[in-house]
Amino acid sequence: MVLFFIILITSLLTAGLVFVLVLLKNKYELTRLGQSLQMTLFYIAFPRYEKQETPRTKEIIQQSIEGMEQVLARFLYLKRPNILKQLFLGEEVPRVVLEVASEVGGPDISFYVAVPDYLESGLEKNVQAVYPQAMVQKIPQDYTVFEPKGKTMASTLYLQNDFFFPIQTYKTLETDPLSGIVNALSKITEEEGAAVQVILRPCSFNLKKSAEKLLHNITREGKSIESALKESQRSKVMDWSAEFGKALISKPKDETQNQPQEQSEMNVEAIKSKIRKPIMEANVRILAVASEDIRAKEILGHLEDAFSQYISVVNGFVAKTAKRKLLKKLIYNFTFRNFNKAERIILNLEEIASVYHFPLPHISAAHIKWAGAKESAPPSEMPKETAGFNVLGKAIFRGDEKLISFSTRDDRRRHFYIIGQTGVGKSSLLKEMIRHDLENGEGVAVIDPNGDLVEDTLANIPKERAEDVVLFEPFDLQRPLGLNMLEWKTPEQKDFAISEMITIFSKLFPPEIIGPMFEHYMRNAMLALMADKDNPGTLVDIPRIFMDKDFMEEKLMSVDDPLVKSFWQKEWSTATGQTKSDMLGYVVSKVGRFVENEMMRNIIGQAKSSFDLGEIMDQKKIFLANLSKGQTGEMNSSLLGLILVSKMQIAAFRRANIPQENRQDFYLYIDEFQNFTTDSIAIILSEARKYRLNLILAHQFMPQLTEQIRNAVIGNVGSIATFRVGADDAEFLEKQFEPEFSKFDLLNIDNFNFILKMMLNNKVSRPFRAIAIKPKEGNHQLGQSIKQFAKLKYGRAKEEVSREIQDRARLGSL
Repeated sequence: MVLFFIILITSLLTAGLVFVLVLLKNKYELTRLGQSLQMTLFYIAFPRYEKQETPRTKEIIQQSIEGMEQVLARFLYLKRPNILKQLFLGEEVPRVVLEVASEVGGPDISFYVAVPDYLESGLEKNVQAVYPQAMVQKIPQDYTVFEPKGKTMASTLYLQNDFFFPIQTYKTLETDPLSGIVNALSKITEEEGAAVQVILRPCSFNLKKSAEKLLHNITREGKSIESALKESQRSKVMDWSAEFGKALISKPKDETQNQPQEQSEMNVEAIKSKIRKPIMEANVRILAVASEDIRAKEILGHLEDAFSQYISVVNGFVAKTAKRKLLKKLIYNFTFRNFNKAERIILNLEEIASVYHFPLPHISAAHIKWAGAKESAPPSEMPKETAGFNVLGKAIFRGDEKLISFSTRDDRRRHFYIIGQTGVGKSSLLKEMIRHDLENGEGVAVIDPNGDLVEDTLANIPKERAEDVVLFEPFDLQRPLGLNMLEWKTPEQKDFAISEMITIFSKLFPPEIIGPMFEHYMRNAMLALMADKDNPGTLVDIPRIFMDKDFMEEKLMSVDDPLVKSFWQKEWSTATGQTKSDMLGYVVSKVGRFVENEMMRNIIGQAKSSFDLGEIMDQKKIFLANLSKGQTGEMNSSLLGLILVSKMQIAAFRRANIPQENRQDFYLYIDEFQNFTTDSIAIILSEARKYRLNLILAHQFMPQLTEQIRNAVIGNVGSIATFRVGADDAEFLEKQFEPEFSKFDLLNIDNFNFILKMMLNNKVSRPFRAIAIKPKEGNHQLGQSIKQFAKLKYGRAKEEVSREIQDRARLGSL
């Protein structure tokens, strides 16, 4: 009976103990999982500069890598929970995870660092304190190297010998050891993935003291390795010394038999080099994913081979491939970035920095994902988010995000120039700037050669501003709007309009077919047609005045200029035969291509323009010109755009009679502005500011501009935004952004990022990097309604316009 109770009590105690242990184990796993999920992942990248003319010396490369030791040193003092909390509560020793990976879906090789959430704010400062040029970006969603149907192979790296013997490091190797690792990663395809993971955590206090004591006994006390180890054993300071003592004295056996003294000295120096620097516990894992086992094994083998470079005379890495259950466990630990004590090795900071450091420009391996451009803090003068004029984007510097805007209206009056290749984000910047102006009630004009910008602008027009919209779409054949360049109100406007039209034709046609005679004939034709201010002619009338003598005489009745009369009455009237025929063909052929096009004829043939740009500017209306080349024709689009910009300039000059304080700001956005500007842009940029015509000019690359226009823009605009550009443009623009940015930054900046130098409080700011804000979608249904309303309000029926032009020009009789 007694025996029965003893057995029963023992069984109950055993069952209770098992139950408690199961609970503790579950608690441990849950706590461990929770801590794994409470980590923040950062992507680290550096700007990639062109290879220098002279190669970097080994010393310079070593200095760059040595900075990684400084970064790692900040993690030496992470607090370890006491052993009871580790055993019973599952509290993990804080860890830092370093990863270099080639993700599935792309060949780029990226560098990551994961830290506990509470270290999130400190990591960026830690890295950038050592590497100011580094981009440290928080990653909200983890990357992956796994493919759902892929095969995975993985291995863990251990040390060949005891940990206090060092491996080869960047200070003893001839080349940067990281090159070998990234070269192996660069050989995989987009459908494959691979990664090297290094998990670090601080060593226990006893282990640190043991290493320090051993080093002290050997270096300061002058004791032999044998006696230092024995003393450590006696004092029980080094619980691992008895285990490693024999190996330390005898390694490597085959080399020590003939030279025991030299071997002993070598071991002493090896130990000194290992434990002279701080040590950390580490797991080093390699993982490869491919569609077939044999390919995954091949990738893994290449990566394992890359670690053979670390083998020294006394130590090195050895890879142990995981299989079956151990492979599943390794994948689990890799995914959740768990530290596995069974995989633990001890490395010092120099060894860790040799295995993992950030990619620096001297590395020549393909597919490394470099930062687009270096970061730079936004100017301190930047206005508060609620106080600025027109939001341009946002600046993100070292984790801090700030909206960018102009400080005053006068800052915007100095004009804004935007350049960047196609597809880099210029339109996003323009759309948001326009949207803010619309919402702020500003007067806005948009001249767009593609059409998308106008369509998106229509969708962002506030409902209460629907009646402010004037829409010019030349390809709308049913309700054409009139645009007459020969209208004028003052003699100065007439002279400017004539000069601009001649310049426009010179821009549209090759110089070899535009010469002094063309200018001479065109000038006299326009002077005659414009003589009657109340009833001016149109471009459609130019062929007629040369061919219809009655019409010419009718127009001459309003001409007062004797030189113009002399041209028509003597020079042209007396010209005969082939000479007259040649000159007629010479002039008419240039204008005829537009007159003969029904769409263009119904626009430029209307005597009275359908809209007054001066009124639009003064009343802060919204003018949208959709000059889509695909629907309008490239030559037609250019002619109409050039006329609109010239008339906008004339309208601005009309404001000379308005007191300056009463002139309303008006913002003219011109996309691909090289199509719509002549050399007179210099006048607009220098003079239009006082008339409150504020230009925002955008285009793709410098060769699109003539030298005169380029110099006028660069010399007069107050604010410049540069998205990614080509090599020649980067060379030219570099001087605008030095010393903060170089041509390499302009070449490599990411999409939707731009480098900005802007006017702030009437002073040019230092350059900084910014990001365009993703444009709001807008209400496209409302935009279409606004479009139809504007067409009904300003357009005229096609039949009415055609009949009027035919009656005026008597086209049927010519």
